Amino acid sequence: MGENIFLFLPNLIGYARVILACAAFYYMPTNHLLCGGLYILSQLLDAFDGYAARYLNQCTKFGAVLDMLTDRCCTVCLMVVLAKFYEDYYLMFQFLIALDITSHWFHMYSSFLKGSSSHKHIDLSGNPLLRLYYTSRPVLFFMCAGNEFFFAMLYLLHFEEGPAVNYGSTSIGLWKLIAWISLPVCILKQLISIVHLITASQNIANADLAERETPKKQ
Repeated sequence: MGENIFLFLPNLIGYARVILACAAFYYMPTNHLLCGGLYILSQLLDAFDGYAARYLNQCTKFGAVLDMLTDRCCTVCLMVVLAKFYEDYYLMFQFLIALDITSHWFHMYSSFLKGSSSHKHIDLSGNPLLRLYYTSRPVLFFMCAGNEFFFAMLYLLHFEEGPAVNYGSTSIGLWKLIAWISLPVCILKQLISIVHLITASQNIANADLAERETPKKQ
């Protein structure tokens, strides 16, 4: 009897992330602190499922798809709520949702089209920005965590600014401080998503050209 891919430890962590995210959205209207904590924990576990997959040699295509879709669905669900909280910026959130979905879907399709087992396994001769993003684990974790922290802090800021952080004669709420710190990371993450979309589109178009040339050579 073969291995049960669904019970691999990285995939079990993936299921736990889904449960935590669902619990976060359940508490979203009634308990913003519990919601924020559950959401951030779900996102931080993303680093552990990848580590477990590499350490236990349990990297799978199913796990890669589960990981990517969990990230996308969680971020999109949160941004839908943010669009309601910050109505003056709803067009921006709509754009970010569209960019997040299309860039990652194009990138994953392009990766699998080229035979990669995961969207995080890329051609090292490709775009240098994406090469750094995916080959440096600290950079990847920092960028993803910073991006998610920014949106999570926007959610919390709808209710309160958080515990006061004093420096000198002034003070600032912790949620607001984290939001300002993570804002540049979030902006850079969106630029990387644009690069994802452009690069993946070029790769898919090149695959189309190669397929169209094959019958001509035959």
